[in-house]
Amino acid sequence: MAPKEQEDSPLIRNRDDGHYKGITKYQIELADQISSFTGDVNAVPSSSSSSWTKSIFGKIAIVTISALVILLSTHAIHHTQVKTGGIVPTGPYRLVEAQEGSDFFSFYDFYDGPDSLGSAGHNVYVSQSRAEEVDIASIITEKDPRTGESDEFVYMSSAPTKKGPRDSVRLEGKTRFDRGLFILDVRHMLDGCGVWPAFWMTDEAAWPRNGEVDVLEGVNGQTVSKTALHTSDRCDMYAHVPAWAKTGDWEWITGIYDTFTGEPDFQTSKAADNCWVMAQHQWANEGCTAVHDRNDTLGAPVNENGGGIYALEWDPENHYMKSWVFSPDIPQNLQDAIDTAGLEDASKRVTPDPHSWGLPYAYFAIGDTTGCSADHFKNMRIVFNLAFCGNVSGNRFSRECPALAEKFNVTNENGDHDPVLTCNTYIESNPEALEEAYWKIKGVYVYEREFEKSKKKKYDDAEES
Repeated sequence: MAPKEQEDSPLIRNRDDGHYKGITKYQIELADQISSFTGDVNAVPSSSSSSWTKSIFGKIAIVTISALVILLSTHAIHHTQVKTGGIVPTGPYRLVEAQEGSDFFSFYDFYDGPDSLGSAGHNVYVSQSRAEEVDIASIITEKDPRTGESDEFVYMSSAPTKKGPRDSVRLEGKTRFDRGLFILDVRHMLDGCGVWPAFWMTDEAAWPRNGEVDVLEGVNGQTVSKTALHTSDRCDMYAHVPAWAKTGDWEWITGIYDTFTGEPDFQTSKAADNCWVMAQHQWANEGCTAVHDRNDTLGAPVNENGGGIYALEWDPENHYMKSWVFSPDIPQNLQDAIDTAGLEDASKRVTPDPHSWGLPYAYFAIGDTTGCSADHFKNMRIVFNLAFCGNVSGNRFSRECPALAEKFNVTNENGDHDPVLTCNTYIESNPEALEEAYWKIKGVYVYEREFEKSKKKKYDDAEES
């Protein structure tokens, strides 16, 4: 027998006068044809069923192709409007990724291999399966001190090996960005001597042409947060960043080797406000580095406060990048945005409003009318990693961890103290202090501004009319 139609079925509701609610007339006619064709399940199809099937599939194909054409046309129109400046991303922020809980790792690829030559860390990054096997990447469920309720957190750390370099984790985001608001809610970050964690953005295949932004990075137990940009030539902040736009300052450099004498010059200091990785009178790959005005915004002090929130606003249309750290006090708007980001109903999510958060500690001028065009930063992805020693933490190890450097002292072939080898030896000893070298993350939240008609375009249209 044919299936009985439900009285409340949307396929038969409100058919009077040819009007249908929630479904098109064509869809109902198609459903009726399918229903009449189905008929009694024991009936033998008529000789015309083949042509009817072809007709139905033909109609379906036409509808599908039409929908595809409309979709592609809409995309092409949007692309053209963006390229010509007809619409610009200046509207309210819209959530594009809520990376949290059991879905967190699905937003990333695990890099499997040695550290890059540029970092040269004493560690090997491992695949996801290996990381899970040695328990250095997982989702844990614990009580959230902020809410008092049980919640999921992302856990990442490292593990010793017989060969020496530690097994570690490096996550590389699957999504590429050209702008956005990036929020990291971290409850515990890596801390200690020989440790070099980072939360950053880059396009390594086109580095430094497409830029790099270090949002959270520290070595050897540092407690002051910094944000650094690394770019190709002609990206300079000098005279483009007013003092009143931020609470922090530039990192000041001294000890650069004199071009003529070859001796380090400690009589001169310069602000690190040129983002070019080969800028004169700055350390190689120093970039432009903004430093927080408080000394409790990284590492142990943040961990003691139960974590913190790091936010980067990359807004080329409004000509800036800004960076904040909030610990322990968090703006209510920011906290509400994070708490509601996971809701399926977008209308119930709170829109983040950086203007209500107070001054950032870091401000970088980018885009038109600045000393750094917006195309210095593009096609970047989020990266998390945990390195040890290497070119930064290792080279600074003896100066920043003198007691350990003396205890684990290693000399090179010339008999001189080697800070990097000394750092490596310390890490290989698997000290108890490395138990603090782990990430515990509530989530990463990425927003982008909605597109709206350009104010300049509106003005031009009014002039033409």
